[in-house]
Amino acid sequence: MPRVWVSVGSNIDRERHIRGALDDLRGLFGELEVSPVYESAAVGFDGDAFFNLVVGFDTELPPERVRGLLRAVEARHGRERNEQKFAARTLDLDLLTYGDAVVGDGGHALPREEIERYAFVLGPLADVAGGQIHPQRGLSFAEMWRRFDPEGRRTLRRIPDGAWMHDPDGEDP
Repeated sequence: MPRVWVSVGSNIDRERHIRGALDDLRGLFGELEVSPVYESAAVGFDGDAFFNLVVGFDTELPPERVRGLLRAVEARHGRERNEQKFAARTLDLDLLTYGDAVVGDGGHALPREEIERYAFVLGPLADVAGGQIHPQRGLSFAEMWRRFDPEGRRTLRRIPDGAWMHDPDGEDP
């Protein structure tokens, strides 16, 4: 069964939307492997900082179906797909890898190019799947992170475990 890795990001009511997304993803896919949460500045626009993490799960569903379910979770959390590429998000879920699949189909390419481009994607992925080999580069995600631009690495701030889960109603999960 293929292991799937998904990036999770939010910069609008971050804690609520990420907690909700994790609950929704568990309901859809079962047990999740969850990276630490990182904070990073918005990229490509002026906006509030994002919380980013990566989750992994095993599934027999085809990539198109996984993407469809991710879009449904985003919509449930108020995401509108007609937004511009770089904008504030209640929730952003992107399929990063699907097993060892290599698909070069534009916006649905696998593995997703953002893995190599953004610290807020590769950093959490290296934390949770460091030993996994990038199917095109032949390098582990941990090695790719070690080679990542040091300036880019400094754009991430790891949030202490559990510290991001503040519930404004005073009820922690």
